[in-house]
Amino acid sequence: MTMRPIRIIGDPVLRTPCQPVTHFDDALRALVTDLMDTLLGAPGRAGVAAPQIGVDAQVFVYDADGHRGHLINPTLELSTELDHDDEGCLSIPGLYFPTPRARHATAHGFDQHGQPRTVTGTGFLARALQHETDHLAGTLYVDTLRGDTRRRALRDIRAGRYDSPRR
Repeated sequence: MTMRPIRIIGDPVLRTPCQPVTHFDDALRALVTDLMDTLLGAPGRAGVAAPQIGVDAQVFVYDADGHRGHLINPTLELSTELDHDDEGCLSIPGLYFPTPRARHATAHGFDQHGQPRTVTGTGFLARALQHETDHLAGTLYVDTLRGDTRRRALRDIRAGRYDSPRR
């Protein structure tokens, strides 16, 4: 089992859009395994994306609502109906804010062998698919917040109120 350290907010890799995967080889399969090991060993988990472990690749793993898997080079189709549930992130540990997300999401991409894969979810799974796909674009969930919630989140982050291992 290879658990990799999670990058914490402030690390530039979290703000950098990832490159699409072009080689479906043993190195990619090892990355998927490392991501899943990291996810399963993390507290309060729903998914981990490659940039969260410092890797520039459009890959994430998820474990939400009884569905576990991975997706490579994902694209999303989202419903217009929104949920406003609390959301957190392993890269901003300990902070949770009501975050608007589409209630239904369908993610299209590939598995670790290059085979097309589609994952459809509602509720928590839909939220996880959106959250992890955002990571691949260099976006954190706090970037989607608005108004007072966004101000409170940014204030808490600036004050170091998240559970940072650097503290």
